[in-house]
Amino acid sequence: MKLKLLYTCMALTGLATTAFAQETVDQATTQKIREEGMNHSKVMETAFYLTDVSGPRLANSPGLKRAQAWAVNQLKSWGMSNSKLEPWGKFGKGWEVQKNYAAVTMPYYHAIIAIPKAWTPGTNGLIKSDVVLVQADSMPDLDKYKGKLAGKIVIFDTKNTLKRSTKPDLERYTDEQLAEMANAKPQPRGQRRAFDPNSPQFAAMRKARAMRAAMSQFLIDEKVGLILSQGRGTDGTTFTTNGASYADTAKAVAPELETSGEDFLRILRLVKAGQKVEMEADIKTQFITDDLQGYNVVAEIPGTDKKLKEQVVMIGGHLDSWHGATGATDNAAGSAVMMEAMRILKAIGFKPKRTIRIALWSSEEQGLFGSRGYVLKHFGDPKTMELKPEQKTLDAYYNLDNGTGKIRGIYLQGDSAAGPIFKAWLEPFKDLGATTVTIGNTGGTDHLSFDAVGLPGFQFIQDAMDYGTRTHHSNQDTYDRLSEDDLKQAATIVASFVYNTSQRAEMIPRKELPTVAPATPGR
Repeated sequence: MKLKLLYTCMALTGLATTAFAQETVDQATTQKIREEGMNHSKVMETAFYLTDVSGPRLANSPGLKRAQAWAVNQLKSWGMSNSKLEPWGKFGKGWEVQKNYAAVTMPYYHAIIAIPKAWTPGTNGLIKSDVVLVQADSMPDLDKYKGKLAGKIVIFDTKNTLKRSTKPDLERYTDEQLAEMANAKPQPRGQRRAFDPNSPQFAAMRKARAMRAAMSQFLIDEKVGLILSQGRGTDGTTFTTNGASYADTAKAVAPELETSGEDFLRILRLVKAGQKVEMEADIKTQFITDDLQGYNVVAEIPGTDKKLKEQVVMIGGHLDSWHGATGATDNAAGSAVMMEAMRILKAIGFKPKRTIRIALWSSEEQGLFGSRGYVLKHFGDPKTMELKPEQKTLDAYYNLDNGTGKIRGIYLQGDSAAGPIFKAWLEPFKDLGATTVTIGNTGGTDHLSFDAVGLPGFQFIQDAMDYGTRTHHSNQDTYDRLSEDDLKQAATIVASFVYNTSQRAEMIPRKELPTVAPATPGR
């Protein structure tokens, strides 16, 4: 209680100098890290190889494998030990786009913006067809289309419109927003809510799922040539998704293009008005099934202290991406920053007390699979809370996965005892805009895998930039969206956090172990 009160007071008053007297920071080493990170950075060079050179990095795709192989060799060339690919378990099929052409040819020629949905097949060569509007809310509605869709390009009716936002594309946190985060109150650990399988909500979900499955099978049986679906986004930005399962046992689906909102709605308006619309398309995709395993990139700087070298400080970010672009902000940015942090520490000749380990995860986009598999293998099972001996040796894990924006602070994930420590470590970087420590959390990325088994897992606070409006999972997520100054700042701060964690006399304080959630009725 006293520590929580102290943390709250420090957040409110900003009296860091006296409050953190007990948490020393080596200013000389911090300056070395700043000099290397800010004035001799390789972060953009690393990002170039992970994006432009490697290409899209969908889970188990050739692009991801190229990036992984390059990262292993690059970390090794910088002097890291045990740089390797480590399997975490079975994932499924890889997949990539090898050709993507689609255009309206009547009433006039217009090449459309469209991306094949992940894990969908191609068109088996060039197809030419008029666009057929399918309007169906139930299976009986499909009867009128039997025998009429073979080889056709189909479009489904929708009431969707393009919703323009008045918010700016690019945003940074304001001082007021950061202050609000710093003053947030601790929240109790959430429990999974039991879900009643007999509830109306579950019944509606079950009905919708059955309709989608029946519709998919109908289109396969009718040998449809290509499906056009409306992608999320405006102004030429199209956010991508998957159209089928990556499982090696997944059922076949029809070819499908996620089409920009502007192109989709133009085609739909023309067809609904009775105008003849013809299109041609040539889509080629490739499934990769020779190796269904998933892999993470790992490498280390070994510890040197006899008592502490068995303890490990980990940093990481996910290396996989979606396929609409080259995954620059999601998450080549985070991967490049973490690689750069390791390079900085080697470049200044740092010999840590504790072992420092980097992990670049795979298949994060499908459900944090890479980090979850790693945690299950090394630390324990969150479903049973059966922990392994290594769980006691992990000091802390730091993650970066919220785009190209600079670090503005860190989320404590409810670990209030770590607050004063991190506040002291951020003090030398006030001039770089990193000051905020919040008791809160950000979800949806790999630090959660560590937190689930009681390990200190943290994600840094980053400026949003155009991550949510333009780049996250979209065809705009390219190298040119990266902010060099922001990535240099982030790598410098991460390197400093890693240095401080590895040298600290005590490990980072831990929260209470999470309890096993009660079984969900009906499951």
